[in-house]
Amino acid sequence: MVDEPATGSCARREAITLSAPNETTNESSPDIDPGFEDTGIPAMIRDEPTEAPADEKLPPTFAELGVRPEIVSALAENDIVRTFAIQELTLPLALAGEDCIGQARTGTGKTLGFGVPMLQRLTPPGERAAATAEGEAADRTKDVPQALVVVPTRELCVQVARDIAAAGKNLGVRVVAIYGGRAYEPQLEALRKGVDIVVGTPGRLLDLAEQRHLVLGRVNALVLDEADEMLDLGFLPDVERILRMLPEQRHTMLFSATMPSPIVALSRRFLNRPTHIRAEESDQGSIHERTRQLVYRAHAMDKVELVTRVLQAKDRGLTMVFARTKRTVQRVADDLAERGFAAAAVHGDLGQGAREQALRAFRAQKVDVLVATDVAARGIDVVDVTHVLNYQCPEDAKTYIHRIGRTGRAGKEGVAVTLVDWDEMPRWKMISDELSLGIDEPVETYSTSDHLFSDLEIPAKASGRLPVANRTRAGLDAEYIDAEGDHGGAKRRDRDSGSRDGGRDGGRGSGGRGGAGGRSGDSDGDGESRRPRRNRSRSRTRGGVSVEADAATSVGGSDESGTATATATAGPSGDSGPSGDAGQGADGGSAKPRRRRRRGRRSGSGQGEGVQAGGPGSGTDSGADAAAS
Repeated sequence: MVDEPATGSCARREAITLSAPNETTNESSPDIDPGFEDTGIPAMIRDEPTEAPADEKLPPTFAELGVRPEIVSALAENDIVRTFAIQELTLPLALAGEDCIGQARTGTGKTLGFGVPMLQRLTPPGERAAATAEGEAADRTKDVPQALVVVPTRELCVQVARDIAAAGKNLGVRVVAIYGGRAYEPQLEALRKGVDIVVGTPGRLLDLAEQRHLVLGRVNALVLDEADEMLDLGFLPDVERILRMLPEQRHTMLFSATMPSPIVALSRRFLNRPTHIRAEESDQGSIHERTRQLVYRAHAMDKVELVTRVLQAKDRGLTMVFARTKRTVQRVADDLAERGFAAAAVHGDLGQGAREQALRAFRAQKVDVLVATDVAARGIDVVDVTHVLNYQCPEDAKTYIHRIGRTGRAGKEGVAVTLVDWDEMPRWKMISDELSLGIDEPVETYSTSDHLFSDLEIPAKASGRLPVANRTRAGLDAEYIDAEGDHGGAKRRDRDSGSRDGGRDGGRGSGGRGGAGGRSGDSDGDGESRRPRRNRSRSRTRGGVSVEADAATSVGGSDESGTATATATAGPSGDSGPSGDAGQGADGGSAKPRRRRRRGRRSGSGQGEGVQAGGPGSGTDSGADAAAS
């Protein structure tokens, strides 16, 4: 039941019945979804029958909800015919152009919940006018975005853009992903060719919009995906700045797993009487019922060995391992790769090309273990992820939900294993109490514990290394890496290679890091090889006077020392201080250069030099100079 929204308020739709009636039945083959009959696409034979029980109806198809045939056929090619709960409830409102707020658990199909209405409501390039009002042929390269999708992370940006492009390929819709970590030029070139939908992260979107490369004045559809994550990452001010650049008359949809108060305030300011849709019952938990949760208390020095046993569990498919820090992620990935597992790492210290390479290899099943920080815990949808392993206890309950939400998606079963160290027990107890898991005291577990082998059906002969016969994955090196588009990637590689070459050619014997061997290329490390470095074109001044001129005066004093000193001592005032009268006598100018400071010399040695160089009478002046300096 939907309550009529009052002015200035948010309406709420509670999903009490999650599936709508459907009279379509399949008499011929129970293993083929009858929804394929209207699409004209051959159905994929599934291992499990899709026929619903006698007392439960199948959810409606996209075609039954009024979606365009071009979109329905594109989805059917990917074996997507029927809607999930969030899609079933959102599509009727979104297709009619009403603003809505979608709230559902992770892995329930929110991307198509907003992607299909967006594709339905825009005008494809093939349906636009072929000529302008002046009768000239329309230039499709001047098309500006009609729809905008804002997401929090780069990986999610790439995934959402790929899913929307796949759903709209029969319409000829042009989708461009705009995100940081990549060079500007390829993204600007894609925008110059014309675009219909832009999917991007807040920082890069705002940057291009302020530089007038991205035109947002004609956007008529906006989607904020994973809004609560954008709040946690501090992107909310940037999102508000982007929203102020858009037209006021637009269709806006906001999707989030949770609804904290700042997100509610944002929806009240920028959405027009939205309907709040929740795709689960009020007493339903945040974790999928099909996800089996196992929690073990493990010692830090035994965790890698324990992980190697878990990765040899029965029927294990793709597995994601989450750790708290970037250094831990890289260390665990290297340890697993050294033990024979096809593992890849995704964390913030990697370039964007390397991060995308790891995700592509994981999706293509060239590697079956992806070790990542929480950057991959939000929205990343990879098919056939059977196990999720928390190498360390998550920070809070929300992080735990999104981590283990990578498995058990789209109605499939999954296993979530969490390793809790002794010092993490208080944090885990808070998570368990908040989610009502009932696992306050995890059992103490080691890599050789019998209950570990029985819980996950691990072979008794499993060791800390993967048997050679089971190493069937192609590995990360089999996937290409596109590092040319990395922001500053070429410069970084040149700088790294230069430092490595300098390290090989200019070792300790050649002057090392600061010696001549690393900088000037000389192979000798003695003083003679470093002497040419001092002959640089420099202009040193002291007190506004060139130091070189003073040095020249000091050197030339051996010829005219007597005259210069006599002039200095015979002044009318009788002063013999360090004034520049000696310089006047030598140069004939009005400048008064000081005597150059001689480091490492004693005042007595300075006097001695003066006596030896200038004869009688010069020692007094040299002593005064030394005292003044």
